[in-house]
Formats: sequence, structure tokens, C-alpha cells
Amino acid sequence: MTQNQKTVVIVHTGPVTVAPLAAQAAELLPGVRIVNLIDDSLLKDVMAAGGVTEAVSSRMNQYYQIGQGMGATAILNACSSVGEVADAAMSSLNIPLVKIDVAMAEAAVSRASRIGVAATVATTLDPTVRLIEKTAARMGKQITVVRKLCEGAFDALLAGNTDEHDRLVGEGLAELAQEAELIVLAQVSMGRVADALGDKITVPVLTSPRLGMERLASVLHGLETGAPAAAQPDPVAAR
Repeated sequence: MTQNQKTVVIVHTGPVTVAPLAAQAAELLPGVRIVNLIDDSLLKDVMAAGGVTEAVSSRMNQYYQIGQGMGATAILNACSSVGEVADAAMSSLNIPLVKIDVAMAEAAVSRASRIGVAATVATTLDPTVRLIEKTAARMGKQITVVRKLCEGAFDALLAGNTDEHDRLVGEGLAELAQEAELIVLAQVSMGRVADALGDKITVPVLTSPRLGMERLASVLHGLETGAPAAAQPDPVAAR
């Protein structure tokens, strides 16, 4: 690490987000040091409890503080399931805390009025829907959200059966495309399925890794130049 090198700490709730975000960082954040903090018990605990627990929130806040203590320029929250924990934590930090899915939600609301949200984990589906609804309210737009849970896909992914995961997600996206003007993928791990399907999905599909890392790059540039970056949602209004 050089003296003036920027550092981004990415907080992950499992291993599946590491490689996709590393690929985006290599392209969009050249020269930035990436540090991954991975606690694969977090998402498991959220899923088991059916939502974020006090213990999960406490651990997430500790990781944000650790990232700040490491001298990070900014922190990236990589999981939508715990995005509302990030909202509440922003005011306690002296550095930017960027959520991977905010830019995606803004793009979805700006482009469509009937938005499909697909997920493989129920505890990610609900926070993503809330984020889109709150984003629409902040932007003053009336929308309708159509939900799709691709049941069994995440279990298949954890078991190493990527073909089954991709099949279930692909079927879910094809069904959702019949009901929505645009589809939002609530999880980073679903992105490659949309890429593989290509023109087979008849509506636009938005994923968070690219848009989220572009937002992070904008935030870092703003810190360097003093120019205001695109705003994260107000943590109070987002609750």
C-alpha cells in the first residue's frame, strides 16, 4: 500500500459476492486497494431468523468500525439483506458507506413504473422491495413492484449445484418478464444468469455489481476533487 493509495473495505455476508465485485473493482477502481471482510455466518443467521437480528446488526456495525479503523477511504456494503443496517450506521462513521444496491434502485425507478424484483433468498427480497419503494417515494414517482422468489436456487448454489441454481433463476426471470417492464436482481450471485440468458429475457435486467461499483467510483472521485457525489439515501428517511 502506497502512502496516497485509496483503500475500500467491502463487507460481505458470504463468499459469493467476492469474485463479482473484485472483477468490477479491477476495471472501475484501478489502483484502489480492496480489502474484503467476510463473515459467512451473517446471511445464514438472517435467513434462519427471517430477518436481521440485533446480533447481526451489532456485528455489521463492528465491521464498519473496523474498516474505518483500518484507514479505509470508503466502505462498501455488499449485501442487500443487511442494507438497512448500513442506512442506520452511516451517521456513526466519518467516511462514506456505500450500499451496493442504491444506484440500481435509482436506475430502476427512473426507467420503469412496473418493476420486477427477483431474489433467491426471502430475506433479501423484502429489503430490496422496501429500498425500491423508498427510492420511488424520494424521487416522487408512483410505481408497482412485482416480487419473484426463486425458491430452492440459493440452496442449490450453496450445495455447489450451479446448474440447478441457474435453471431455477432463469425460469423465475422468464416468468417475471411477463409481468414487469424491468427486472431488478436482488442478489449479486444472480447476475451471471441474466448475462447468459441475454435476449431470451424480453425486458431490461438490472444488477447491482456494476452500478454499485460505478457509484463507489463516483464517491471516491468526489472525495478527491471535492465535488459532491451522488447521494446515498438519508439514513433517517430510509428506516
